[in-house]
Amino acid sequence: MIRELVSRFSVTWVERRASVRKKYEVPVKVYFAPEKNPLNLTASCQDLFLAGETVDLSETGVGFVVSSIRIKEKYLVGQDRILTVELDLAGKKVRMQMIGKRYERVGIHASTERYLVGAHIIEMSPDDRVKYEHFMNHGKKLLKTAGVPAFGMGMVD
Repeated sequence: MIRELVSRFSVTWVERRASVRKKYEVPVKVYFAPEKNPLNLTASCQDLFLAGETVDLSETGVGFVVSSIRIKEKYLVGQDRILTVELDLAGKKVRMQMIGKRYERVGIHASTERYLVGAHIIEMSPDDRVKYEHFMNHGKKLLKTAGVPAFGMGMVD
């Protein structure tokens, strides 16, 4: 009896400690944040990007799937490299700075190989934060009104 109560309390505590993930498939564009070179010039990285789609969204992070784990010679995950991620949330663009934390290869064959990346949000403009939180609270309804099919991903509101 006591063991059961402790177990229930532990599960509830863990659930409240982690951000709730909501499953949404929305388009994502990933590129590296501009880096300063030795001459204090910043190079534009927007020309080199990966397109993909999200798997889940939370208050603190985003899971997304892309076709490669790197752009040219730079990996998306590791060395605390800052990524700029643009999400298309029911017709509204939201841009955020993220750090890739982990990845795993998904797909059965080499021809369908893709990578699931888990990234932590480190910065977002106040305007984009409002759009993002509004989507997190009303995403299912917004996707329906925008005419975006739900694909049966078990979306949670």
